[in-house]
Amino acid sequence: MIDETLYQSGTKPSTIFQLFEYGLKQAAVVGRENVYDYSLGNPSVPAPQQVTDAFQRLLGQEDPVSLHGYTPAAGALDVRQSIAADLSARSGMDIRPQNLFLTCGAAPALLYVLRALAVAQAEVIAITPYFPEYRVYAEACGMRFVPTQADLDQFQINLTSLEDCITPHTQAVIVNSPNNPSGAVYSRETLQRLAEVLARKSREIGRPIYIIADEPYRELVYDGADVPFIPGIYPDTVVCYSYSKSLSLPGERLGYFCVPDGAADSSRLYTAACAAARMMGHVCAPALQQRVISACTGIRPQLEVYDRNRRTLYDALTSYGYRCVYPSGAFYLFVEAPGGSARAFSDRAKEHNLLVVPGDDFGCPAFFRLSTCVDSDMVERSLPVFQRLAE
Repeated sequence: MIDETLYQSGTKPSTIFQLFEYGLKQAAVVGRENVYDYSLGNPSVPAPQQVTDAFQRLLGQEDPVSLHGYTPAAGALDVRQSIAADLSARSGMDIRPQNLFLTCGAAPALLYVLRALAVAQAEVIAITPYFPEYRVYAEACGMRFVPTQADLDQFQINLTSLEDCITPHTQAVIVNSPNNPSGAVYSRETLQRLAEVLARKSREIGRPIYIIADEPYRELVYDGADVPFIPGIYPDTVVCYSYSKSLSLPGERLGYFCVPDGAADSSRLYTAACAAARMMGHVCAPALQQRVISACTGIRPQLEVYDRNRRTLYDALTSYGYRCVYPSGAFYLFVEAPGGSARAFSDRAKEHNLLVVPGDDFGCPAFFRLSTCVDSDMVERSLPVFQRLAE
């Protein structure tokens, strides 16, 4: 017998990767230069030179047996010390190595934390638009996934709508800022008001409601945007992070979850999330990648290309009549679809080899997402297609 739920899920592949694979096939037919692929959030800027240097130094100087050997499940202690020191310096909080558990990117970190909170009838809230895999992860853990609509003018959190979604079964709210797909950065004021709502509702139901802060785009911000460290605003916060975007290493998976000491039941929550990792087959994060990250914790991303693409696309599309919020972070533009149906617009765009991701899976079917981490020449070549589609 095969699990029918998993089978049905497997028959519905990611729209993003379907478009990406379609683009590869079309490139073989019409030429890569004639396909305008905005589907995948795959960093187009090379990893910083310090990262390459760290790989070469480690491979050339370290004992290969120890370099590629097992580390503790939570990660090598000296690596966690380096990450904790960097995080403490940036946040102004006291983050210890014992608060960190190293994972193969932010996705498993989210999954382990959700599983640790997946008590009977547990619910988790996500703010629309949301990364589509949140629903997959939550439901895989047996949790009820509860989307709540953001303010569609600026994509800030609609606190009234969110509060209406909280029930006695609410375990957590996933907060993704800078946001994928909107590029919005939740303001400090918004997060402070969210903290007030959650603190009050936690008192009402008699236990903590956690924030799970999903922060793979933490450093990808523009125009001096402020990305507050949420545990400093709301102590009952678990942080999930990945170096994939900040260091342009999406295929070299390394991230962590961090349960600060100030979170309610922090030790029990950390231990339960570690047990969830073990249940799901985690042994240790890649040892070589741990060492590379340890040498590069202070490196920040190069944003010039992403910023140029962001400004070029926003200025051009708004001049053609498209409506979108100017993104303050990440590397996406979330655009309202002419005619109101993003899926219909995406299908029309495909006829011109323009690949845009409809917002249905993000919970916003009237919008489509553009990944701006693409070649700047492709952006310029694609503009006439956007203009024709707008007309």
